[in-house]
Amino acid sequence: MILNTGMRTDIPAFYSEWFMNRIREGFVLVRNPYRQDWITRYELNPEVVDCISFCTKNPAPMLKYIDELKCFNQYWFVTITPYGKDIEPNVPPKEKVMEDFITLSKAVGTKCVGWRYDPIFVDGAYTIERHISNFEEMCRSLSGYTTVCVISFIDLYEKVLRNFPQVRTVTPQERVAIGKAFAEIGQRYGITIKACAEGNDLAPYGVDCNGCMTQETFETAVGCSLNIPKKKSIRSECSCILGTDIGVYDTCAHFCRYCYANSNRENVRRNMALHDPASPFLVGNLQSGEIIHQAKQVSWIDNQLSFF
Repeated sequence: MILNTGMRTDIPAFYSEWFMNRIREGFVLVRNPYRQDWITRYELNPEVVDCISFCTKNPAPMLKYIDELKCFNQYWFVTITPYGKDIEPNVPPKEKVMEDFITLSKAVGTKCVGWRYDPIFVDGAYTIERHISNFEEMCRSLSGYTTVCVISFIDLYEKVLRNFPQVRTVTPQERVAIGKAFAEIGQRYGITIKACAEGNDLAPYGVDCNGCMTQETFETAVGCSLNIPKKKSIRSECSCILGTDIGVYDTCAHFCRYCYANSNRENVRRNMALHDPASPFLVGNLQSGEIIHQAKQVSWIDNQLSFF
């Protein structure tokens, strides 16, 4: 199975101590976000967890634990954008994140780390020209430390519009201009541009539109073939292997304007106040009378086939 840590929050940035406590104790408890009384226990055992998928804007707090995590296969997506504190108030400067990205890449290998430049939006400050210029500067710094950059354009979810009311949809013409330029730049620096849930419109310009967290992504990280059960994606245009997410919505303190996982800052502050690094839950603890359901976990590794 694939254990996902980052679709609902940023565990490496804010909850690295808790995560490592879970690794050491060998299990984690997760509440269903749509049914809080349904609690699932997942064993954190390399025999059944084929790969841990991390998504973060700040890998720095986890770097000191990398050696301890080497018993698990890992794949890291690190988001690095050109946005400032007006958009990403609590994200470290991109120069610092790129330094930590390089440190991470040296530790886990280029096949196990990818760069995300998303979501992309366009306005008077963050113009197409600025995106292209900043992207090339970042490619120059990260070349040789990753072979992949995932891009996507901002989706106007209800939470996004609530936190970022002035944002607008990126037009088809703007998407093509950015996608084409990024593909050309990426080719010069040995970085394949992948589009996340954007359809196939950018494929003619050299963008890989087959998805980002795909079976191929994890097979490359693990080093062998995976027999992954077929699951219907929540989004028809998404071909990613989302796996099991142990995060919790409304717990990320980056407070990015474009965030789809936070309802509001008050909820985040309340949940973070309930966080206990020693708890099996990311937020809160087990209450009297609550029932724990054991997850059905099996390895997806196909030992009969070599990926190489």
